[in-house]
Amino acid sequence: MTRLSIAAALLCAASPLAAATVSSPDGRITVTVETDGEGIPFYEVALGGKPLIGKSVIAFNFTDEDPLRRGLKVEGEAVSPMVDAKWEQPWGERRFVTDRHNELAVTFLQDATKRRFTVRFRVFDNGVGFRSEFPSRADHPKTSIAEELTEFEIAQKGTAWWIQAGDFNRYEQIYQKTPTDAVSMAHTPMTIRLEDGTHLSFHEAALVDYSGMWLQRLTGQRFRAHLSPSSRGPKVVRTGAFTTPWRSIRIAKDAAGLVENDLELNLNEPNKLGDVSWFKPAKYIGIWWGMISGKWSWAQGPNHGATTERTKQYIDFAAKNGFRGVLVEGWDYGWDGNWFGNGRDFSFTKPYPDFDLPALAAYAKKKGVHLIGHNETGGNIAVYEAQLADAMKQNARYGIDVVKTGYVADAGGIISCNADIADPCGGQVMEWHDGQRQVQHHLRVVEEAARNRIAINPHEPVKDTGLRRTYPNWVAREGARGQEYNAWAPFNNPPSHEPTLVYTRMLSGPMDYTPGVLSVTGGNGVPMASTVAKQLGLYLALYSPIQMAADFIESLAEHPKELEFIKAVPADWAESHLIAGEVGEYAIFARKDRNSADWYVGGINDATAREVTLRFHFLDAGKAYKATIWKDGEGATYLTEARHRIAYDSRTIRKGDTLTLWLAPGGGAAVRLQPGK
Repeated sequence: MTRLSIAAALLCAASPLAAATVSSPDGRITVTVETDGEGIPFYEVALGGKPLIGKSVIAFNFTDEDPLRRGLKVEGEAVSPMVDAKWEQPWGERRFVTDRHNELAVTFLQDATKRRFTVRFRVFDNGVGFRSEFPSRADHPKTSIAEELTEFEIAQKGTAWWIQAGDFNRYEQIYQKTPTDAVSMAHTPMTIRLEDGTHLSFHEAALVDYSGMWLQRLTGQRFRAHLSPSSRGPKVVRTGAFTTPWRSIRIAKDAAGLVENDLELNLNEPNKLGDVSWFKPAKYIGIWWGMISGKWSWAQGPNHGATTERTKQYIDFAAKNGFRGVLVEGWDYGWDGNWFGNGRDFSFTKPYPDFDLPALAAYAKKKGVHLIGHNETGGNIAVYEAQLADAMKQNARYGIDVVKTGYVADAGGIISCNADIADPCGGQVMEWHDGQRQVQHHLRVVEEAARNRIAINPHEPVKDTGLRRTYPNWVAREGARGQEYNAWAPFNNPPSHEPTLVYTRMLSGPMDYTPGVLSVTGGNGVPMASTVAKQLGLYLALYSPIQMAADFIESLAEHPKELEFIKAVPADWAESHLIAGEVGEYAIFARKDRNSADWYVGGINDATAREVTLRFHFLDAGKAYKATIWKDGEGATYLTEARHRIAYDSRTIRKGDTLTLWLAPGGGAAVRLQPGK
């Protein structure tokens, strides 16, 4: 049979049935699923009866079989009872998460090939998630996906905040703000504000053993999934039955609804690790800013940062000021020479001669401090995986219960092994940071760490997709342009960068942004686009259960009042609310400590000075709270030395009171609220 006659047979086999529909529990969001006249599966999403996502295809191309796109029909549909549940996070922005959704599963059959797949939709009051599910096939046990053809046809014009996918610098870019129809190839989360004010975020959940999804704009406002490439040809290879990650769309009437949204967490499986109380959310300092700013070196030599003497100084400071952890980078062999993008010489167990690991681990334990490990791979996962078990066992032996990993290499610079040859690591290949091979690697690291009761914080990672619910030792990631860029050039991260991260990158999960550079100065006196008060506001705006005070300990000591806030602010919350803010402009949060009755309020601003009036409706009635306030001083601005100006205030605040704060250009604020006794 010719390809033309096969296509004709597929078209003839298609017989569209009545559309299947499912709505959110509150009835506002409705998803419609059916096939068109050519037997192409598609879905639509409406909000309040108004089109939100237009007719959008769900289909697949393969490398060794015909596409699964045309000639399909609805074979069956199943509606599940509504879920209305609440589950508890072991740590997080809020203690309890509500999972309330309706579910519809639609199975499509391609008569000509007898292939079928199911698309499962979960519709929440604040978003939609859907994934494709493939059964096992005895006649074709291995599935090789060339491309996923899932589409998102945005029905209304709007403004998009996005970063370029497929670029050399991974996720570490400044966000662009453009009309939706000017986006090219975007990483997710991609945030869009429609003309009617509706806020959307497009992302994915439960990215496991699959390639990361980019969003490619085709025409107008129609986007299609574009999977991260693979060295082997197929972008995804799976054996037996499997599911794709969930494709997620957050839907909100305003910026707060976008941020206070647990869609991706709810689309992940529950905790697989059991009791993880051994992980303690906390703050840390580290031998890091000195290398980033150029004062010290990772490599051996007269300026080596990771020495025994210096580490003891940092342990002493941590013990004196209540920091649980001390991060040490550059402690191990492999940093000498050109390690960027090759990582062939890294040892993850052997320290340099001037770093006495056993003695320092004992010294830290005596002081009540934990060393935080660092495993930089230079992107060479073949070398790291060969040492992974030994490295994690050594970490556990020395009381190192948090490890920062690193994958410094260009976008397609991960060095793996060629599993298709007799000597896999004799044929090394290059992979993308978010391709299937690297997705597999990160989970392998997390699982090995969990066996040793160790938490993982990867830099240059695969984006977060809510897997911290399933693997709660996956506590934070970088995955964006962090504070380190502020060390390298004046205003390298512009003042709008962090207020944009709140509504884009941070929608995926915790970020190790490394705040707390109170000198607001990088290498060689480079000025930052930040006031001192903004460095405090970052602790409330950019969430992580491990928060760094990134500055030199000498600088932290020179700012005793600011240090008092950093020492006090929690890294674990009972509640979190965005009480004021707009995408890319500013963000003010109210967060309640999980371990006390204290509240913290504050956040960050872009380059436009503004007054913000905050309402304290979230406080307990009948209680008086002592408010300690850190705010921008008069005339503060990131543009001049006035970035150092900070003011202090205190007052009594009760439920329903208001507070007006002036936010400087590049500024911020922080407020601690302690109930009276």
